[in-house]
Formats: sequence, C-alpha cells, structure tokens
Amino acid sequence: MKARIVAVVNQKGGAGKTTVAMQLAGTLAKQGRKVLVVDADPQGTASRWAASAQDEQPFGATVISLAAAGGKLHREVKKLRGDYERIVIDGPPAAESPLAESALLAADLAIVPVIPSPLDLWASIGIKAAIERAGDINEKLQAYLLINQCQPNIRLARDVMDLLGEFDLPVMRSRLHQRTAYRESAVFGQVVADLGHKAQAAIQEMQALADEVEALLSGEEA
Repeated sequence: MKARIVAVVNQKGGAGKTTVAMQLAGTLAKQGRKVLVVDADPQGTASRWAASAQDEQPFGATVISLAAAGGKLHREVKKLRGDYERIVIDGPPAAESPLAESALLAADLAIVPVIPSPLDLWASIGIKAAIERAGDINEKLQAYLLINQCQPNIRLARDVMDLLGEFDLPVMRSRLHQRTAYRESAVFGQVVADLGHKAQAAIQEMQALADEVEALLSGEEA
C-alpha cells in the first residue's frame, strides 16, 4: 500500500481550504479507504475539527499535525505513505510558506479552493506561482481549481470566469455550494454524511468531489 497524496492549498484564508480537506478525507474514509489528514496549517483548524468529534462517532480519518515540519513536510509525509491509502494535506493559508511549497512537493494532486468573487480570486492568483515552482521538481503533480461556496441558483458571472482563466489551471467539474451543513458538521467533528437526509445536497456534492478526485488519482477521466 502506497498512499496517493492530495494537497489542499490556497494563499489566502477563508476560501474553505480546511472544510474541503476534512470533508474530502472523511468522505473517502466512509468509502472504506484508510485515510490520513496532515494538518499543515499552524492555526491547527483540522486538528481541532477532529478533536470535536464525539466518542461514539469519531472522525473517520486519522488526523495529525505536521505544521512544525516546515520545509521538510514532504519528507515526513512520504514516511507515512506505506501506512495509508490516501493522505490529504490541509496546507497553510500562504503560498510563499515553506509548508505550502513542501506540501506541493509531496502531492500527486493539488486542489485550490476558490470563492467565485473577483476580490477573492485576485487574492488567490499567487498560488499559481507556487504550483509552478513545485511542478518543476515534482513532475507528477496535477493541480486543479475547485469552485467553493457558490451561491445556490446563481450562475458564475463573466468577469469571474475571465479571472479563473488567469490561473491557467483546469477547473474541476465538481462545485461546492454555500450550505449550512458544511458548518454544522464541522462543529461536531463530523462530515456532511453524518447529518443524514437533511444534508442530502451537500452529501451529493462531496460524493461527486470524492469520485472526481479518485478518477484523477487513478489517471482516468472523471
């Protein structure tokens, strides 16, 4: 067993990076995968998320903090590849951070959550340079944008689509909408699947994302 590694990265906070990392990891774990979350954010949000889980319903994936590893994160993560099927790295909110660069060196797939508004997109474009630097060394690295926190029933405006083009990165077909289920599940250290029928729309979104990630990791078209 040699884990495939997904790094969730962005250069700004508030784009839903930890939400994507934890919901993805938890969803994959519920599919029967042995999953590790590496909390590489000095704020430790992923670790606190998992610690909020109740004893009778623990978070499905293992969560460890490696934020102290700095630029050696990729070396520490690679030591763990034999113990898991999937490793999801929750990167720091800073593209120029040694942690972010190191996470990208370890990853097979980088996911960049972006909020579809001009201000948020302008603040995120710098992550492209970090991905390009890492890709010069880590030639297997794939990188995709993930549109996050969409407003229901609102189409992406033309100016937002133009800005997405400035990243020069492909956009995942999966999209996550702004739903209370994502926040509610985090409070209890869960994923949306734990909320049952009332979170059905969010559950379907996360399942679609997990399926697309699995297809990209296996080299197939989703």
